[in-house]
Amino acid sequence: MKLQTVSIFVDDQQRAADFYTLTLGFAIAADVPMGEHRWLTVVEAGRPDGTQISLEPKGHPAVRPFTDALLADGIPVCVFGVDDVQAEYERLVGLGVTFTQPPTPMGPVTVAVLDDTCGNLVQLAQFHG
Repeated sequence: MKLQTVSIFVDDQQRAADFYTLTLGFAIAADVPMGEHRWLTVVEAGRPDGTQISLEPKGHPAVRPFTDALLADGIPVCVFGVDDVQAEYERLVGLGVTFTQPPTPMGPVTVAVLDDTCGNLVQLAQFHG
């Protein structure tokens, strides 16, 4: 058994697709029209068999209050591992990405938190050791 797909609920699927691919560097894995929305997943570039992230519309009534509460409390919806959080921070700031937390050492990890432009915070983490 392996983790196949995880969901990130987004305000706008096209804006999310653009941000997660053009800015963060993921690749589209699936993009299937499904009425007014799409089955839209991204995957780590160069790893088409990796875990997919479904960029899900916030259609279910429970989703918006949940994601709004996480955002208001500054809680990231997920964590992406990076080799060099400082370099990634500088690259993304150069692309206009807003960070709510710059790279911050926390024991065995350095973390930074960014706004994904789609209603979520995402944490970048570089593990040391």
